[in-house]
Amino acid sequence: MNRQKGKVYLIGAGPGDPGLVTIKGMECIKKADVVVYDYLAAPALLNFARHDAEIIYVGKKRW
Repeated sequence: MNRQKGKVYLIGAGPGDPGLVTIKGMECIKKADVVVYDYLAAPALLNFARHDAEIIYVGKKRW
């Protein structure tokens, strides 16, 4: 079995204002290989992801 080591960071979307994300949160987005986000995340935050990062939308909105 091939096990990859890595880290997972959970970054809260807060009230949705991208200006309120923490510096640590922004650093994590900039370094991430994969960014998993839901509808609460401000779309502007994705602009900070690496161009080669995998971006995955998971929805999570109650209809």
